[in-house]
Amino acid sequence: MSTILRRSWSCSPALGALAALAALALPLLARADVPPPSDPAVIAYADKVLHDPASPVMGNPHGDVTIVEFFDYACPYCKAMQPRLERLLRTDHGVKLIVKEFPILTDESQVATKVALAAARQGKYAQFHDAMMDYRGPWDTDAIWQTARAVGLDLPRLRKDMASPAITQEIINNFNLARALRIFQTPGVIVGTHILTGPSAQFDFPREVALVRAARAARRGSAAG
Repeated sequence: MSTILRRSWSCSPALGALAALAALALPLLARADVPPPSDPAVIAYADKVLHDPASPVMGNPHGDVTIVEFFDYACPYCKAMQPRLERLLRTDHGVKLIVKEFPILTDESQVATKVALAAARQGKYAQFHDAMMDYRGPWDTDAIWQTARAVGLDLPRLRKDMASPAITQEIINNFNLARALRIFQTPGVIVGTHILTGPSAQFDFPREVALVRAARAARRGSAAG
């Protein structure tokens, strides 16, 4: 049993179940024979990818182009990419960002995810999410709770909501969806129905959004012709 799995199970059966899923995903990262992410799978699982009401939404909820991000609060690549996503949302008001909590890296990731989803019940998901993505200090549970306090969350209510089976189920659903899409690392990013591959530092979000719009316009032109 991995260290993450063993420690998480000793703290909470619910966290242990999540760690068990993480333990299944982590060994795949080093394997050369892992199949690549699958765009057809995005279409096959479109309802879960694009229309899950439990997944937090940022940007324009009615945007004409959707970006989906599978991320972990402990992922340095996710944090490095975050300013570019924020800039896109500021400059292109037609983009909808769906965030999928995917805590595969550390025990603390799982705690942070549960806090984030519980924060959504207080209408403060975005505030907590942004603060955690901006955080650069020591990665421990104290930092998570300090961030929760800093954004004004009701901590007793937060702790109660974190224990909700619905929150645990949402995280499990994200693990299962990521596996179905063959996303085994963070960040995992989908623009439209295309899973981006390669180094996340090279993701050109304005270009990818423009490609989605151009393809849609081309299909409309072809149908009209």
